[in-house]
Order: sequence, then C-alpha cells, then structure tokens
Amino acid sequence: MKPLQEILGIELPIVQAPMAGVQGSELAIAVCNAGGLGSLPCAMLNAETMAAEIGAIQAKTSKPFNVNFFCHTAPVPEPEREARWRDLLKPYFDEFALDVDEIKPGPTRQPFSAEVADILAEFKPPVVSFHFGLPEPELLNLVKSWGAKILASATTVKEALWLEARGADVIIAQGTEAGGHRGSFLSNDLTLQMGTFALVPQIAAQVRVPVIAAGGIATAKEVAAVIKLGAAGVQVGTSYLLCPEVNSTAIHRAALESEDGHHTAITNVFTGRPARGIVNRLISELGPINGVVPQFPLAATALAPLRAYSESRGSGDFTSLWAGQNTSGCREVSAEILTKELAAGL
Repeated sequence: MKPLQEILGIELPIVQAPMAGVQGSELAIAVCNAGGLGSLPCAMLNAETMAAEIGAIQAKTSKPFNVNFFCHTAPVPEPEREARWRDLLKPYFDEFALDVDEIKPGPTRQPFSAEVADILAEFKPPVVSFHFGLPEPELLNLVKSWGAKILASATTVKEALWLEARGADVIIAQGTEAGGHRGSFLSNDLTLQMGTFALVPQIAAQVRVPVIAAGGIATAKEVAAVIKLGAAGVQVGTSYLLCPEVNSTAIHRAALESEDGHHTAITNVFTGRPARGIVNRLISELGPINGVVPQFPLAATALAPLRAYSESRGSGDFTSLWAGQNTSGCREVSAEILTKELAAGL
C-alpha cells in the first residue's frame, strides 16, 4: 500500500476537516501551504461562490487541496411533518414575538450533481471528498477521469467496505467523537456508531486502501496513537475552530472557550440529520434526537428566524455550534502552526 502522502501528494499526513458554514478558502490555503491537505466545504456554496473559492485556492497555493460535497438524497417535502415541526417551535416564536407563518426558504445543502461536476471539471481539483456515501457511478467516474483522488467517510466497517468496493481511494474512519454531521449512510441506527480508537483498527484490518482517522484527535500524541492503530493519517476539524483563518462567529468561539465547551451531543434538531455540537438550549429542550424533526436538510429553514433573533442578542441558544468531544486543542494560533504541531514527531 502506498503511503497516504504519496497518494495525495502532501508532505504531512494531516487533513483539515471541511467545516461548512465556518470556513472558506483561507483555512484550506493555510493548511496546504503548511504541508497538509486543506479542504473546502462546498455543499452550501452556489456555483459562482464555489468557482471563486476554488480559484482563490489555486491562486495562492501550488499544493494539492480537497473539495468536499454531500451525497444525500434530496428529501421529498412532507407538509404534515413540517407543520408538526413548526408547531413544536411555535412557543419559541411566541417568546420572541416572531411570526411562525412568516418563515421563508433559505440556503440549503445540495447533494453532488452533474452541474457541480461540470464546474469542477474546469478546475480539476486533485482531491474530492464525499460525506453520506458516494455519488452515482457515472458522476464518480467523471471526477476520477481528471485524476482526482476520492476520499469518503465511513462510520462503520460495513460502510468502509461499501466505499472501497465502489471506488474510494482513501477511507475516512469517522469516530463518534467527531464534530459536525455523522457521515453515516447505510443505517440511521446510532447504536452502530463507535469511537475512533475502536473504529480505526477494525476498518484498517478489513480494507486495502489507506485509512484516515477522524474524531477526538487534537494533539501530536493522539495523532501518533491512531497511526499505531493502523491509520495512515488523520483528519482534524475542531482544533482549527479558533484559528484566525476560520470565520466562525464570536458566539461560536465563546462557546468553545467556555467551561461547557466540552459538553457536546449528537443531535438532529438543527438539520434533521445526526451531528455533534455543543449542547445549548435547543438541544436541551427538544433533543438531542427528536422524531418530529423534518428530513435533512429541511429542519434548518424553520430555525433560521430563531437563530437570527437570538444571535442578534449575543445568544447561541438556537445555533448549531458544531464541535467534537475533544475541544482541548482549540487555540488562537495560525492554521500553519497547528498543522505542523499535529504532525510533530511523526
């Protein structure tokens, strides 16, 4: 098996986790120039913004970089379920003197598509990663046709084998400690999820492609530990959240630095899909897992007015404060320094 660095063309076996909503090209560029693999989350970007961000990366680094997409199935609207969700949220709207009937559609998360692939073909990014499975074979083959390496997230051994059989070049083993959305796609059963240090060796023993460990990794010691368990590299997200290259809000940063910043939960109340974030009022009162919540990503639409209102008053009660279980690595240092520190001793 070739080393991860050789497959991806990077110097350090450090992958920056794509974090939609809190980062753009600046973070990816910094990590790439430090020798790791910087990542750009594209699932929430329109075509124009995506093209501009990829262009910015190519203009400011000659190193390989990763663009990340979701592969969920676009949900079919369920008016009755949407109505139940709005009824559940109505007391909050009443509390803030907001009109629940004035909810307007907002930006959403789009699955990878032929239109997106056509845009990517103009840039030919060297690495493309997917969450929630893989795109249709025709689209995946198109991406591979320009030489891109494919990364994809697995939360179980079964998912890892599925990804390998369908063309993934590298498997990201996402342990339950990881922040943000779970990458699960073969089952919604959260009891199947396991921690990074249990998941990595099991996947590494079953697949013939390199495995990247993700979840709960915040220091060089933890990087070295998962390498010993069979990982070829690591993916780190949470530890970058206080870096100056990240555009997370002051509310999110304050939550990470607070005494309760380590208190996280896997919840579906923000988007309709399980994701790990810092526990706040919405999670405490409606979750973590609530059966009324509409399918991903529809839940976020009705929450938008509550989030905007509370954030305007300095509160993160209705904000998805994505973070992993290990926030100990969050520091206000440059992404370049952090990337090199994570790889120290390897």
